[in-house]
Amino acid sequence: MTCVLLISGSTRDGSLHTAALRTASRFAPPEVDATLYTGLRDLPAFVPGDPNPPESVNELRSRVAGADAVLFSTPEYAGSLPGSLKNLLEWLVDGGVLTGKAAAWLSVVAPGQDEGARAGLESVLGHGGARVLRAACVRIPLDMRAVDEQGLVTDPQLHQALQDMLQALVRTLAMARPAPSWQVQSSLYPVITRSDAPAFGRRPDFNTF
Repeated sequence: MTCVLLISGSTRDGSLHTAALRTASRFAPPEVDATLYTGLRDLPAFVPGDPNPPESVNELRSRVAGADAVLFSTPEYAGSLPGSLKNLLEWLVDGGVLTGKAAAWLSVVAPGQDEGARAGLESVLGHGGARVLRAACVRIPLDMRAVDEQGLVTDPQLHQALQDMLQALVRTLAMARPAPSWQVQSSLYPVITRSDAPAFGRRPDFNTF
């Protein structure tokens, strides 16, 4: 069983990013234990080097430390990460729990709407020593009309796409040294790659789909 902690960067009720992660948790493949973190609003402001952090911080650090990987999905505010998510990441960096931790992101908006947030996320994760699994970072554009009153994505095809995303994450984790040319292949969405992938084995950039 692969344990994946899902963290949304939004504190807004009805967030599309949170709905995507909640749906991914609900319809995760049998081999994946995907759990949505819901304590973002409860985290206090970061205090560098706090020797006795609040219990909510200790719980967050414990959950990240116990996960095989952390998957983020975040909106972009003012051209960068939401302050609440940056605060969460600062607590994790200060606690040292990101060192060597596998991490990836899920984008649920159209190209051009979250580049600043994703770049900021990868920058902070790298600063904290996390191992960003770029081959498992994917874009699955969603629409709020696909979310029901329970905050779940209703389209079965999108359920499958989210399952594909989690399975891609598991496959990447299983590789001791992920091959640079390995790419995510969803059964319903085109191949998604990053523009900064190595020249060999490169396929069309994900922003073109």
